[in-house]
Amino acid sequence: MAEKLAIAGGNRMVPEGFIKPWPYLTEDDREAVQAVLATERITEQQRIQAEGLAQEWAKYMGVKYCIPVNSGTAALHMCVAGIGIEPGDEVIVPAFTFWATAAAVLHHNAIPVFVDIDPNTYCIDPDLIEAKITERTQAILPVHIHGMPAEMGRILEIAQQYNLNVIEDVAQAHGAQYHGRLCGSFGDAAAYSTQASKTLSSGCQGGLFTTDDELIHQRAGLLQYFGEIVVPGQERESQEYNAYGLGWMYRGDMFSQALIRSQLKRLDQNNMLRVENCRFLTQHLSQIPGLKTPLVPEGCNPVYYNYVIGFDPEALGLNISAGELRQKVQAALQAEGVPTGQWQRLPVPSQEIFQNRIGYGKGCPWQCTNSTVEYNLSDYPHATDFIASHCYVFDVNPPNDQELMSLYIEAFHKVMNNLDLVLDNKLT
Repeated sequence: MAEKLAIAGGNRMVPEGFIKPWPYLTEDDREAVQAVLATERITEQQRIQAEGLAQEWAKYMGVKYCIPVNSGTAALHMCVAGIGIEPGDEVIVPAFTFWATAAAVLHHNAIPVFVDIDPNTYCIDPDLIEAKITERTQAILPVHIHGMPAEMGRILEIAQQYNLNVIEDVAQAHGAQYHGRLCGSFGDAAAYSTQASKTLSSGCQGGLFTTDDELIHQRAGLLQYFGEIVVPGQERESQEYNAYGLGWMYRGDMFSQALIRSQLKRLDQNNMLRVENCRFLTQHLSQIPGLKTPLVPEGCNPVYYNYVIGFDPEALGLNISAGELRQKVQAALQAEGVPTGQWQRLPVPSQEIFQNRIGYGKGCPWQCTNSTVEYNLSDYPHATDFIASHCYVFDVNPPNDQELMSLYIEAFHKVMNNLDLVLDNKLT
């Protein structure tokens, strides 16, 4: 007799407290943060940690310049400012991402133009980009979503053909590679998040800006601290206190940066373990009818910020929507102790801020620049379908290993082998 589903009162597959949370902290991590507190002059650590992190991340990425900041959103905004975007300029972004990707464009009074995604990689579809390019287009902003590299080869070709800048959103893809090169090393500038859940974690909030271009670096740097030029090696008291442009307060904090520096030493190792866990999931879950496991294009080495699962009711002979199947299975898996859920509920252009042109007073940047950009939801069918039909398996991070992944797999088998009960409205 089949084991009783947890959602129907049976025992859950993953025991309470079995999952180990992220970020995975070591004694070295704790000592790195404590060392900041142990310093006689703690205020000096603001500069020391920022400069140390800048040097170490630039070396890891193989780029000339890095500026640590307080969020990935801030880093994205600095990219937009750094490449010289002006009010009314258009920047092409994917329709499926965290909305901060587009917000960074709006923060500079520029206009996001959305492009649908490739349903296999969930990244921006390069074949759809050219149709959205106008005389106002200044940049393409691909996102390496969920740690999956975007198709940078084709994107760079388009950018070169139309003389456009490229900004990489690497918030979820630290250490991911596209044809042997690190994501973030292709574009004119790149932004990374080190928010607590990210593969390179600050335990709190943080971000990183990188570029190889001196002018882009200088422009971006003005946003770091109220438009001032921050001179490396100088304490705050020795700075000029002269604003050379409109800046924000994007400076990161010393404790988070100390933790990032410590975590960076194990980034590749942690990524390797995360990849091993996800490959193990794919090996086994791909054998279950009705499930779609991640497709990894040739030449891509993702780092699986999230592990993505799709649902195909047609493969099961079911006359229901993929969204309904996802909701039912997701609820049953959660009852089994498998941490599943949705990351985004809506394509970005369907959110109120774009549908109702909510920007800075009187509809800027759209109205004040006479923009004709439209956000028709019918233009993003793949993003819409992807969100409805996919969910995520969380906590695939180390130190969790194949023992936990095996429990996830058993839970999937248990649920999918009892679909008749799972789809019974009485259970959910």
